[in-house]
Amino acid sequence: MCPWRGYGLLGLRRSVPGPPRSIPSWPGLRGRAVQLRLPLRVLKPRRRLTMAEFSQKRGKRHDDAVLGSAVDFLLANARLVLGVGAAAVLGIATLAVKRLIDKATSLRDEEDDTKGNTMCLEDGWRELSLLKATPRPQPRPLPAALSQPVSTLAPSPAAPEAPGDNGPWMPPQCSSPAPLCLTFQEKLLAFEREHLAIPTVDVAVAQRLACDISLELQAFLRNKFPELPFGAPEPGGPLFAGLQASAADPVRLLVPLRLEPGLWGLVPGADTVARDARCWAVRRTQLEFQPRGSSPWDHFLVGGYLCAQLLLELLHKALATSVNWPAISSLLGCLVRPNVISEELLLEVRQEHLNLTVAVLPAMVGAGNNDRVLLAWPLKGLAGNLWLQDFYQAESTRLRALDDQDAGSRQRLLRLLCGVCCRHPALGRLGRDHLTQVVLCLGEEEVDWAEAALASRFLQALEELIDGLERASLLCHFNPSVNLFGNLHEEEIDSIGYVLYSGLQAPGWLLRGGVASMGSDAGALCAPPSQGFGEHFTLTFS
Repeated sequence: MCPWRGYGLLGLRRSVPGPPRSIPSWPGLRGRAVQLRLPLRVLKPRRRLTMAEFSQKRGKRHDDAVLGSAVDFLLANARLVLGVGAAAVLGIATLAVKRLIDKATSLRDEEDDTKGNTMCLEDGWRELSLLKATPRPQPRPLPAALSQPVSTLAPSPAAPEAPGDNGPWMPPQCSSPAPLCLTFQEKLLAFEREHLAIPTVDVAVAQRLACDISLELQAFLRNKFPELPFGAPEPGGPLFAGLQASAADPVRLLVPLRLEPGLWGLVPGADTVARDARCWAVRRTQLEFQPRGSSPWDHFLVGGYLCAQLLLELLHKALATSVNWPAISSLLGCLVRPNVISEELLLEVRQEHLNLTVAVLPAMVGAGNNDRVLLAWPLKGLAGNLWLQDFYQAESTRLRALDDQDAGSRQRLLRLLCGVCCRHPALGRLGRDHLTQVVLCLGEEEVDWAEAALASRFLQALEELIDGLERASLLCHFNPSVNLFGNLHEEEIDSIGYVLYSGLQAPGWLLRGGVASMGSDAGALCAPPSQGFGEHFTLTFS
């Protein structure tokens, strides 16, 4: 039986497409293999054959198979029958015949490939016509300006339905996007809504807690120091005055001292060894008629002056060790505890989502037959025994009066400035007192304070701050001898000035400044003059 059955003459399969096949070596060719690489052909539908054509092809295959078997037998035994020389001649003749057969079959294959390619092209054009029938959305024209809203996609004209579709294809409807460009006025108002607005309910809860703590503190002071005539604590601050800039505004708890009239006098700080115009010294007088010890406040005298530092140390120790804060917390329904690390008198209050820090400020209200408010504040250096003058009440009263005259937005401008500064780490040293002086200066000069001019006034306030930093001078509105920038170092002035100048060039960037935590960098905005004491007076709503 021939091992190459089915390959036809000389082992060639002419009608089966596929990868190239190698023809095994014949013994008469001395081991040389002939490899025939047939071209790949695209499968194509075949025409049905009639019975006569089928019988004719079948007979032709049979004849080819018989002839191939005879040639294979002759080649396999040519060396024995014809000898070596005749076998070589027969091999050469066989190769010539093979080439003739290859040439004939290659022409037929090319004709078949041409027909297959023609059918493939027809199929491709048919698929391309189907793709062309699929509707596509028309390109949108570019808007005339970036500030104009982008129009929605226009529906494409009706397209012929593809076979199998249930209905006409409809383009997806997209909603109209928001405008791409906002004015700085719109950005400023959006910043106020998102960052500076405090819910009314939270404000009411914070005010109620501050009032309850003030009552508990008053009861404690009367029981612990019955000999010291403390007045009723008065809660206050921007939260109570309607000037809250953000959740970081202070709750101030003033504890007034009742001094005997005629026994105490005030000395300006500029006339003392400290040479500090911000402060006042409280001197004991009438010692020849009222000797030392006749006043309960004589226990805090240092060199004939009432020392604020000694009073602060006494109250700090009492609040840290003598108050039953767990009992007060249970009574008020919140957690109240003192801050023992800070030098200020601070109380931390926590209730659910409300975090409140209250500052207890011993103060002399109406000292020297005037409306001065002097605070016992931990000052450094030679001014440690002096009392710091507080202008908060006078500033807030003046701003409210100016806004009432023309229904202006000075207080809103102050809230915006404080909110921006407390959210930018580099502007933490700009306190509420600095910003209030700038707003007061602009409020006295400018006329247009309507809401539409809020952005212009904001940029103008930045210019005033930059001008003051260049001169390293910002005079207090109620005491021109006080320079509020006097306690800033040169590096701090450079850092603040750079950020403000950059914000003046790109105000939107300033509104997107690094959002600091409400309890750390926001504190400087809540300070009495030039002290930055508000870094702890925070009201945070989470």
